[in-house]
Amino acid sequence: MKLEFSLVQDPAATVIADIDTLIVAGWAGRDIKAIEHHIEELAALGVPRPSAVPLYYRVANNQLTQASNIQALGTDSSGEVEVFVFTVDGTMYVSLASDHTDRKLEAYGVAESKQACVKPVATSAWRFDEVVEHWDQLVIRSWIDEAGKKILYQEGTLDSLRLPQELIKGYTGNQSVLPEGHGMICGTVGAIGGIRPSNTFVMELHDPVKNRSLQHTYRVETLPVVADHPH
Repeated sequence: MKLEFSLVQDPAATVIADIDTLIVAGWAGRDIKAIEHHIEELAALGVPRPSAVPLYYRVANNQLTQASNIQALGTDSSGEVEVFVFTVDGTMYVSLASDHTDRKLEAYGVAESKQACVKPVATSAWRFDEVVEHWDQLVIRSWIDEAGKKILYQEGTLDSLRLPQELIKGYTGNQSVLPEGHGMICGTVGAIGGIRPSNTFVMELHDPVKNRSLQHTYRVETLPVVADHPH
C-alpha cells in the first residue's frame, strides 16, 4: 500500500512509503498503571485482558488510508490517535494514525476488530531524528464531535507510551529502526469520558519544542449492518 507524505520542514518534498507489513502495537503503555487503566476501560466494553504486553497485531496493509472520509459498519466503531512510524531509504519517519476499531467486535476478538476497520493516516510527516531527543515531550490528542461541538477526546504526552525503538526491537528481536516496507502504529492514551463513537475524528501530534503539529481529520459514514431490501 503506497502512502505519500509531505515533509513539514520542506513542504515541497514528499516521501512515498510502500507499506507491505502493517503492525499495530497494542497495550504499549510505559506506565503499568496507564496500561491497567486502558485494559479496564476496554474491559468495561467486554474486551478480554491481553495475554501479554505489548502485543503486536498484524493488520492487512490495504486497511491503510489517507482519505478524509471512511466507511464503517454499524455504530460501534471509534478512533484512537496514535503515532505511526515507517522507514524509507534507511530513514525513519513519524506521522499520525488512528487505530479505528469496531468495539463490539473487539469484545469477541481484538485481532479481528483491528482488521475490521480501515486505519486513517495523516498526509504529513517528520523525520524521526528531528524529534527523538525530545520525544517524551510530544503530545498526541484527538477531538470528536458531540451535538455539533468539538470535544477534546484524548490528550497525553508520549512519555506515557513505550519508545518506538523499544516497540520495534520487541517486534523484530534485534533492530531499533523499523525495516523498510513496514509501518507500525505505536499505542494510544485513554479516552476522556470513556470510549465512544463519533462521525468526526480530529487527531494531532504536537511538538512543543519546535512549535509545530501534524494533523488529520476524517469523517465516518455509517453503513447499515443489514442491507436494505432491494426494490
